[in-house]
Amino acid sequence: MSKKASESRRRFRRPIVLVAVGLLLVWLTFFDSHSFVRRAVWWQESTELRRENEQLSAQIEAIEASLEAGLTDEDVERIAREQYGMRRPGETVYPEQWTE
Repeated sequence: MSKKASESRRRFRRPIVLVAVGLLLVWLTFFDSHSFVRRAVWWQESTELRRENEQLSAQIEAIEASLEAGLTDEDVERIAREQYGMRRPGETVYPEQWTE
């Protein structure tokens, strides 16, 4: 093979390799099932879910602490009145819509 033929092959081989690498990068960035774009979205969702999980864990700890502390008589009466509409004997309860 002549020196000129090998130089011409190298000249054509480099652009082909560059195009192939470019196509591979485009494929990996946008079209692959685990593309960089999807991975970025998954990472964002994972971060949000971890943050939400921490908030919910904090709420659970607060609720468990309040359950361990127990309820006072005033708390029981307030819950009975607000949630169950209970009243004391002889007491008249006016709905909130009438008090305004």
